[in-house]
Amino acid sequence: MAPFVLPTPIITGFKEKIDALAIQGDRLYVGTSTGNLHIYNVKEQNIDEGEAAITLVEVKKALTRRSIEQLGFVKHMDLNLLVVLSEEASVTLFPLSTSSPPTPLQKAKAAFSFAVHSSVQHIEPEPKPEYSAGDDFAKSKPIPMLVTQLVVGCRRKVVIYSWRDGEAQEVKEAPLPHSARIISFLDQDTMCFAYSPSEYAMFSISIMTAVDITTPLPTTTSTSAIGAFSGLTGYMTLGLGAKPKPASARISENEALIAKDGEGIVIGADAKVSRSTSIEWPAPPEELAYVKPYIFSVLPPGCVPIQTPDSSSSTLSTQTQPTFIPTTVIQIRSSISLLTTQNIPFPFNASASTSGTAGVIANSTIRLLTPSTSDKAPLYLVTTPTDRTAATAEGNTIWQFKMKSWVEQLDELVNGGQYADALALLNTLDEAVLPDKETRRTRIRALNAVADYREAKFDVAIDTFIELDFNPAKVVALYPEQVAGRLSVPREEWIPLYGGPEPITGDASSTTSNSHEGKQDKVEDKSGDTAEAAGNSTISAADSIRGKIGTGIGAGLGAIMRHVPGKDEPAPPPPPTAKPKRAVPDDMQRSIEALLRYLSDRRPKLGKALEAVGITPKNQSHATAPLSEASIEELFSLPNAPLAMLTPEQLLRCAQIVDTALYKSYLVIRPSLLGSLCRLPNWCEVSEVEEDLRTRQKFAELIDLYHGKKMHAQALALLRQLGEKEEEVEDKLSPSISYLQKLGPEHLQQIFASARWVFATDTNIAFDIFTSEDVELPRQDVSIFLAGIDPKISARYLEYIIEERHEQTPAFHDRLAELYFSMAMSAKKRGDDQTRNEVYTKLLQFISSNHSYSVDRLYGALSSTDLFEARAILLGRLGRHDQALELYVYRMHDYLKAEEYCKQVYEPGTEIEGVFLTLLRLYLRPTVNINEDLLAPALELISRHNSRLDIVETLQLLPPLVTGQDVRAFLIEALRAPIFDTSVIRHISKARNDQLSRKLMLLQRNRVKVTDSRM
Repeated sequence: MAPFVLPTPIITGFKEKIDALAIQGDRLYVGTSTGNLHIYNVKEQNIDEGEAAITLVEVKKALTRRSIEQLGFVKHMDLNLLVVLSEEASVTLFPLSTSSPPTPLQKAKAAFSFAVHSSVQHIEPEPKPEYSAGDDFAKSKPIPMLVTQLVVGCRRKVVIYSWRDGEAQEVKEAPLPHSARIISFLDQDTMCFAYSPSEYAMFSISIMTAVDITTPLPTTTSTSAIGAFSGLTGYMTLGLGAKPKPASARISENEALIAKDGEGIVIGADAKVSRSTSIEWPAPPEELAYVKPYIFSVLPPGCVPIQTPDSSSSTLSTQTQPTFIPTTVIQIRSSISLLTTQNIPFPFNASASTSGTAGVIANSTIRLLTPSTSDKAPLYLVTTPTDRTAATAEGNTIWQFKMKSWVEQLDELVNGGQYADALALLNTLDEAVLPDKETRRTRIRALNAVADYREAKFDVAIDTFIELDFNPAKVVALYPEQVAGRLSVPREEWIPLYGGPEPITGDASSTTSNSHEGKQDKVEDKSGDTAEAAGNSTISAADSIRGKIGTGIGAGLGAIMRHVPGKDEPAPPPPPTAKPKRAVPDDMQRSIEALLRYLSDRRPKLGKALEAVGITPKNQSHATAPLSEASIEELFSLPNAPLAMLTPEQLLRCAQIVDTALYKSYLVIRPSLLGSLCRLPNWCEVSEVEEDLRTRQKFAELIDLYHGKKMHAQALALLRQLGEKEEEVEDKLSPSISYLQKLGPEHLQQIFASARWVFATDTNIAFDIFTSEDVELPRQDVSIFLAGIDPKISARYLEYIIEERHEQTPAFHDRLAELYFSMAMSAKKRGDDQTRNEVYTKLLQFISSNHSYSVDRLYGALSSTDLFEARAILLGRLGRHDQALELYVYRMHDYLKAEEYCKQVYEPGTEIEGVFLTLLRLYLRPTVNINEDLLAPALELISRHNSRLDIVETLQLLPPLVTGQDVRAFLIEALRAPIFDTSVIRHISKARNDQLSRKLMLLQRNRVKVTDSRM
């Protein structure tokens, strides 16, 4: 079956000459030779619903003064313009659905062609001049913008218009050695220019430079199409003698196809040939178009051969002269392999003549005028009768090409056993057009893996199963009963098991094949599908000239992977019915080795997935229902999906299947390595391997097996038994400690029971039992257990969980403080001063730096003891600073610590800013009877912290006998204070004023009598 259905006419009897077509959304724009623009509304229909519904919306008369040669669109946010290239060699932008006047592109004079490309580009913003280039804050991230580019090929130059988010940019121009007749965008920066049928170039917008494309000389083949036409006369030679036209089309993001000397060459963005293979057309194509992933070419009449009915045998008779299709042919090729997938001759809705002499068939010119930049179907074409009288009477016809659904194409390949071809087609599709793409990919890849397995490519098949996360039950089902057990499936049922078609018997397959060939050879004219059958039948004849190229879509897409024979070759039987290859012992060995690799890959991944949901062989294997209780249908129905998407029950079944198959595989090819199955947690029964492991002294494997089955008492007893034979203490205890570290809280009593002998042997090493990061044990229970062994160990454990594990529960902090206190008092009673000092130091550090314990509770326990410093710290925590300082001064007589305490708690502007004055008061006004003079520490306090003492109150507290020299530094500092400086100046000024007033009064007392004689 070909990938496209026959074209359907949507507009017939169109009298004007059509020179341009464009499709935009649901609008079809038709440009005519008279400058008129016809706008149609096209309502898309499914293939099964028949022809598309089309209605005329508007006719714009005399849009241009001369013929409209090309149409395009610039749709950019609020910008929606129709680009028109007229025969006047001018390009004009016409606003759609608005009354705005058209905009002629003045710089694009003498234009021959144009192309439009839109893409989202990340543009670097221009740096601001006020910032230097090195400023980090001046650097901005690229801004995504919608960029539309309109490239116009003019006489010996190219003009580039562009818009960024609807804003027009500067127009660029670049000279060219020739005029670009066809422009094909590869991406936003690269274009392919067609100058002439033999001259092409690649143009880069970023550097505004064109690079000429140089192709190798065309190869000459013995079966040349032109040589085959040497005996033709009449109308059949007209097509071959027509003047070739330049043709190019984009076929991928970095490749373009150019037509040169009747050969299709794939060119890369670097202007070099990118593929070793090329297309050999029997004649230069008249038109080229691309609909992903197919290349359309219009071939002239009389160049595509068709096989006659009596020459349908595998070998053509030398006396039989091949007949050529007398009309124009649309040839469809795969862009992946460049091989033919379908030939559709004109007329599309009637059977082409197969005799070549029965009569002349009316021909029409075919033009693929729809721009193919979108790479998407449908494609529109225009046919015009070559006979002028018929052209005047019938007019032009616009046809719509529709592709068959991707599902239909893929299903056909799968049913035919062409799994590699189906994958090649599937890889070209987006999920937007095929929502179940990944599901189909998984199924087809699995079927392809089964085909590889049948061909003894075991490693390739297993690699595919691993990549697909395939159901292990179906993988194991490919093996005989001695490995797969009841899951084993006969070879003829493998394909249906993996989602392929049901097997067909050999006779039925032969009958079906012969019947199908007969139906193709005996096509009736009454059927509407006869033209399609005739088109398909031409493939084999045409390809026979080029060396037996395969027919159908499968040949086009998959030939790069494997050769698919053409119709003139004996076709291989379908894979489901192929005679199975007889297994030999070497194949059995290799297949099980490959299976072991698959099982070894699945096993750890399943273990991690089960651990993530709390299911492991450690705690579930003994309570899980055996695999024999599950039906075969249930196991085969397990999903083919990543382990993260499976339910815990499904994961558990997969793990059971894997371990069972692994155990059986070892029994078949590696019986000596049976113990390796027990090295990791598994789902096997202990009784099957326990005695064998003990006999072979595989104690490590046996311990792992015990651990997986929750037989911890037996495992620990064996570890102790083995440890007693070791001389080094670490070697004796480390295995038991490592085992105990893996046990969870549900085995707490077992841990405590087995840990006692370890602690009795070495306390420091045994402590590692409770520092495991793999499991979390109840900390309260562990603390109590360790306290029963030794309070020091309990305190060490509490230190560990508080400092290393950041435990914030107040109960543990209170417990640690109480342990410090009790150990300090116990050491004092024993007369162990060293231990007492060490523990007391820890207690002081703990209560000073920790804020999570209960201060009231701890102080109540310490209040009647002689732990004065600890009591002082606790009183300070309670806000009773005077009592704390009394303990430092009167009980401990440690004035430096009292001063340090004041430093720690002093906060200016708060209630405790007078803590230094409180200490000074305790020195100079004792609250208890003491025999010691505290004047010296008081003066030292005043000298060191005078700025933190109230001056007036300090002076008032000083005894009368203290000299000014003793507090000289304090007084100087006090006088420098702003308040005292102002007061002194004020008093000095007042005294000066008083002095002047008294002197004035004395002078005013003197009286002098002035007489004539004194004058």
